[in-house]
Amino acid sequence: MTDREFVEHRPMLLGLAYRMLGSVHDAEDVLQDAYLRWTGADRGDVAQPRRYLTRVVARLAIDALRARQARREEYVGTWLPEPVSTEASPFGAVDASDLSIAVLHLMERLTPPQRAVYVLHTAFGVPYPEIGVILERSADDCRQLHHRAAAALEGRARFSTDPAEIARLLDGFLAAARGGDVARLERLLHEDVVVWSDGGGRARAARNPILGRIKAVRFFVNVSRHVRDDRPARLNGEPAKIVDSRMRYTVSISVVAGRIADVFLVANPEKLAGIDGHG
Repeated sequence: MTDREFVEHRPMLLGLAYRMLGSVHDAEDVLQDAYLRWTGADRGDVAQPRRYLTRVVARLAIDALRARQARREEYVGTWLPEPVSTEASPFGAVDASDLSIAVLHLMERLTPPQRAVYVLHTAFGVPYPEIGVILERSADDCRQLHHRAAAALEGRARFSTDPAEIARLLDGFLAAARGGDVARLERLLHEDVVVWSDGGGRARAARNPILGRIKAVRFFVNVSRHVRDDRPARLNGEPAKIVDSRMRYTVSISVVAGRIADVFLVANPEKLAGIDGHG
């Protein structure tokens, strides 16, 4: 058993833990724990390193997710996933379609076992009997958990994954907001748009989601007066923006039927430390 084998599988394992937790910081903690278990494991008990490490990381991630959910009421305002730059993906050459902030945000409504089954089966193709070993459940139970998770996430099927469309709408939206162009904003935003902002009590942000086009337009015309600059980024596999204003924050969107359905603003500095090397 060697460090080389762990390093070889590390991008995949990080992707698994991040999908489970929506936090690079928490995912790195899980991998550190997994590495300690890896170095202490009996070589004779590990026939397939990838399978062994997947099992260890999944179990640790479930424990970490349960612990975080128990503390969630202590978090100030809305909790959003931590943005991660995928210009050079830390997760390796993998499908990034389920890494978007919008999809990870939807996953927060799942129970830890549902999320584990959904991620393992959908993103990594792990069969139900093997997931059952990880979760100590039957294969049929895991199949049902996946069914319930997929039903809870059915909204993701509506999201556009066309990078060109997302980039065009995002550029137009931020330009209209900075210019105070209310009419253009109203055309770009879905009638039932929701604005989610995460300051974590460390940066100014709306404590509650902003619901509907009228309130969203008013909010963005107001906050965009202070924007000094915005620059494009590839975050979570999709076009996004990093905005410099009175504070620094990222902007990601979901797109449904050609209009912006969700806007996700992450301003918590602890969640931005890994973006472009800035803290």
